[in-house]
Amino acid sequence: MSEAGSPAPRKRADARRNEKTLLDAAAAAFIASGVDVPVRDIAARAGVGVGTIYRHFPTRADLIVAVYRHQVEACAEAGPALLADSDSPHAALTQWIDLFVDFLVTKHGLAGAMQSDDAAFTTLHAYFLDRLVPVCDRLLDAAAAAGEIHAGMDAYQLMRGVGNLCIGAENNPRYDARRLVGLLIAGLRAR
Repeated sequence: MSEAGSPAPRKRADARRNEKTLLDAAAAAFIASGVDVPVRDIAARAGVGVGTIYRHFPTRADLIVAVYRHQVEACAEAGPALLADSDSPHAALTQWIDLFVDFLVTKHGLAGAMQSDDAAFTTLHAYFLDRLVPVCDRLLDAAAAAGEIHAGMDAYQLMRGVGNLCIGAENNPRYDARRLVGLLIAGLRAR
């Protein structure tokens, strides 16, 4: 709500699409080159001028936070969709964890940026947990209810374990985090 008590105006559909295009382009640039990629490279990927990016995201921190939130939202929204569309809850869980791994291993430089003193990064970790732990929990509950995995797995612990297995994956071609995460998820199976 605005100060006058009326709801904040919603962005037009084309403005939301344009912002999504910018965020997708920035995410791709971050994956390829890290969060310090020149803004002109992001603009070129998005097919817009540099000014357009700065109009939407006045600082690099604003852009990084927006990309991070955009990707968290995509991961959060994928959980229920996978659960509805997959052959089994375990298959949905496996696919979602695969998306989560993609999210984790493509954050070149984000950890360093989040350690900075910039206030824009302060609430990101809590946001990440608030949005993704319930999704993982729902997937785990569905797989346990179907008898596909052992009951009682804590979503936060699983996500933390997956995160730990992903550390270093982006800069070591001999390390296959996805394979190790696959073994972890296979180990959840009820026998």
